[in-house]
Amino acid sequence: MKKSEITNNIRTLRFFAQEMTQQVLAEKAGVSRQTIIAIEAGKYSPSLELAFRIAEVFGVQITEVFGYEAKGGDK
Repeated sequence: MKKSEITNNIRTLRFFAQEMTQQVLAEKAGVSRQTIIAIEAGKYSPSLELAFRIAEVFGVQITEVFGYEAKGGDK
């Protein structure tokens, strides 16, 4: 069974937000730059609260930042 994953559009959103840096996003979301790097790379899934804070920074709905991809296996 393949693992499901949370996807994100953070890099794209940063680009369209006047090329916001990871550091600026981290400061606005209240986390470290390393956390943003890990989330962008898909190596870390943020808490629900952090996911909402990131969406708020960009002024978009959470579903415009994060997605969920179910991979194979039984439901």
